[in-house]
Amino acid sequence: MTDEIRAKVRSIVTENPNSWELCWNQNLKPWDAGAIQPPLREVMESDKLELPDKGRALVPGCGTGYDVAYIATTLKGFDVFGLDVSSTAVEEAKKYLSSQGLPGDSGAEVEFEAGDFFKYTVSDDRKFDLIYDHTFFVAIPPSFRMSWGKQMRSLIKPGGYLITIVYPLQERSEEEKLKGPPFYVEPDHYIEPLGDGWQKVIDKIPERSSPSHEGKERLIVWKRL
Repeated sequence: MTDEIRAKVRSIVTENPNSWELCWNQNLKPWDAGAIQPPLREVMESDKLELPDKGRALVPGCGTGYDVAYIATTLKGFDVFGLDVSSTAVEEAKKYLSSQGLPGDSGAEVEFEAGDFFKYTVSDDRKFDLIYDHTFFVAIPPSFRMSWGKQMRSLIKPGGYLITIVYPLQERSEEEKLKGPPFYVEPDHYIEPLGDGWQKVIDKIPERSSPSHEGKERLIVWKRL
């Protein structure tokens, strides 16, 4: 992301969720890599996640939906849901999904919904076995992080997993730390919001990263106890 594009995004995005829609309407989406991130593939192809044959997965801040489609293809018995506050993003995700021949080829239910993650609720019998957070945590203002953790505790069932790719890890001045998105992040920043009742099952530098992410990310997976 160039300084010019970063400045444009920062000038638009505020604590008002609707500001993300403005970015999508202006085709200002530097976070869109055009493909899934390699660390997601790495963890999904590992033997570290003890997932059921059938379950439910959620990708908040799903954007164009690359991750949703990949998870649905990989976990063929899972219903997979993408949630984004931007209705334009959801429409783009539906188009991408259609271009991939899903859900028919995967046998999974795949849905996208425009909505606010912090107001998103599900009944106890519809809680998730898996949630994937790539750049959602760093896109929200740090003042929202405790609410992020509360939502994760509410949405993930006992035994379920939260995959987090901690990005971007980089040196910042004290002034820069206050600017976003993306906001300043370190691996330990997730601990207090999540609270008790989690086991860290993976904490590593990914074996592969996209070129723009090399040396700037860490793969951490949490299991809900």
